[in-house]
Amino acid sequence: VTHKETVIPNELPLVQEVTTTLREWASIWRDLYVGDRREMFNSVRDMIYDLIEWRSQILSGTLPQDELTELKQRVTSKIDYGNKYLDLDLVVRDKDGNILDPDSTSTVSLFRAHEAASKQIEDRIQEEKSQKQNVDLSRQAKFAQTPSFALFVTLKNVVCKIGEDAEVLMSLYDPVESKFISENYLVRWSSQGLVKDIDQLHNLRSVFTDLGSEDLKREKISFVCQIVRVGRMELRDNNTKKLTSGLRRPFGVAVMDVTDIITGKMDDEDKQYFIPFHSFLNNGLYSPPSLFPGLWVTLKLLPGDIHQIRKDFPHLVDRSTAVARKMGFPEIIMPGDVRNDIYVTLVQGEFDKGSKSTPKNVEVTMTVYDEDGKKLENVMFPGAGDEGILEYKSVIYYQIKQPRWFETIKVAIPIEDVNRSHLRFTFRHRSSQESKDKSEKIFALSFVKLMRYDGTTLRDGEHDLIVYKAEAKKLEDSSLYLNLPATKVELEEKGLSTTGKGTHNLGNCTISKDSFQIATLVCSTKLTQNVDLLGLLKWRSNTSLLQQNLRQLMKVEGGEVVKFLQDTLDALFNIMMENSDSDTFDTLVFDSLVFIIGLIADRKFQHFHPVLETYIRKHFSATLAYTKLTKVLKNYVENAEKLTEQLLKAMKALEYIFKFIVRSRVLFNQ
Repeated sequence: VTHKETVIPNELPLVQEVTTTLREWASIWRDLYVGDRREMFNSVRDMIYDLIEWRSQILSGTLPQDELTELKQRVTSKIDYGNKYLDLDLVVRDKDGNILDPDSTSTVSLFRAHEAASKQIEDRIQEEKSQKQNVDLSRQAKFAQTPSFALFVTLKNVVCKIGEDAEVLMSLYDPVESKFISENYLVRWSSQGLVKDIDQLHNLRSVFTDLGSEDLKREKISFVCQIVRVGRMELRDNNTKKLTSGLRRPFGVAVMDVTDIITGKMDDEDKQYFIPFHSFLNNGLYSPPSLFPGLWVTLKLLPGDIHQIRKDFPHLVDRSTAVARKMGFPEIIMPGDVRNDIYVTLVQGEFDKGSKSTPKNVEVTMTVYDEDGKKLENVMFPGAGDEGILEYKSVIYYQIKQPRWFETIKVAIPIEDVNRSHLRFTFRHRSSQESKDKSEKIFALSFVKLMRYDGTTLRDGEHDLIVYKAEAKKLEDSSLYLNLPATKVELEEKGLSTTGKGTHNLGNCTISKDSFQIATLVCSTKLTQNVDLLGLLKWRSNTSLLQQNLRQLMKVEGGEVVKFLQDTLDALFNIMMENSDSDTFDTLVFDSLVFIIGLIADRKFQHFHPVLETYIRKHFSATLAYTKLTKVLKNYVENAEKLTEQLLKAMKALEYIFKFIVRSRVLFNQ
């Protein structure tokens, strides 16, 4: 008598299916490796890893029912996709992912299920192909949650025998536009070959934040590391007792193309990159990279602004991580994100050698003073990760007539002090012999005020500053030079010229033939360079111009308005509330509000929608605005024939007009 035995497996049917699928795919995977089909091999490997992980999750028995159902869908979808990808038989399933039994399913139903499954998988394969072809699209999909992202950098080691202290300055650079796009991340390196601040050992991390979709579109982005040696004029001089120390001298530069990391073609958090140094030669050029000196870094792209990154990646970014901001605004400026940074770049100069037989070794010292001649402390920052400093000393180029520095310093002055402040640049020849160096005095001065005569901030761009000569003591006295023109443009506006003899006596100062250029960039949510916008933001200082200010607002370029969105909206509602007993400004304020809402509806600024929503929810406080807004809207509707254009604009902005009305009424009731 033959005994029949029925084996009922202990595992779920799906776990069994995953097991048999993995066994089948494993042998094909081996063949792909032998056949050197690299791309397909990698794809199958990723699918196998996913199935192994999901199988262990199902077997653990710890998943809640809803998560288990969702995981089952993912598993069956991955199996079907993999089978199609490998040209294996297609398994037909019901809507819950269970394999259909051919014996209990009609032929027509089986055919239709097969057809639907084939189409679904085919669509997915096409979608994956198009994503691989277009990295930008896949990148945008990955970062769809946020228009902002950051590059996370860890400095592992600097392999370079300098023998003196050094500054390691890292930043992002656009080689097509030839400009730096981020602040520096600064690490001070000791002569022993270790980080100076020993507490930072194995913790040299920085995030380059505020990058956005515009940066994804850049043709190229480079990661640049500059090394500045802090010590003697010449390294080969050994008699250190007689030599000047503490001079900042160019030493080397290392550059790596990070375009693939920024655009998502490469993403390996653990990979360490070696970037070789080009050492600086005294003629202003750089040598080819040698074999060993260089630095080791890891690089990873993180989605989100700094607040989001700290929340999502606490294992990488914490409070001790240096934050190097973009030299420019992020694509979204949320209410409450107050920033007041002025970036000053020492560009270049040309200095006459005077009585010397060779060109001077010019050092520029930059300081910030108020109009009373008081030096502002800790408002200059040479790099993220470093403290504020009292004065900034430039790199010194040895015997070069036209030094080109391109050194950028961030100036962050309290907003209330900006209108009283100016930048002062003094020039001094530095000697390699300490005895000679001590006798060297300041030989010239340049300056520039941060506020213009009309109350707007110093314009972005390059400024050709006048170089003044006078006795060193007189150059220290701000009252002697502050009333003089600061730039060549101002000089021409005053009807003077630097041509002819090349010098002019202005009080105790003489205009030198020397030249000096700086560049400035203002990144501020409080300082505007637009006089019309300034008029509205400071409307209380001259209420007689209020109607004109409101009309002029609607002519201001959108990019400038969205930078000051919260302050502009606050000003509009303050005007409305402080004139609650009259309707003089109601229509103009309403039209200004429609103008701002219209800006944000524009595709160019559509990512400011959440900013406007946040403002209405958290910052808007005008309890009586609803009556005035409703009144103007009612007037436009009743006089639709006469006021067609105004009504059409209002209709396009209706959603947010009503959000303001409703919020105002809710606040009033409370």
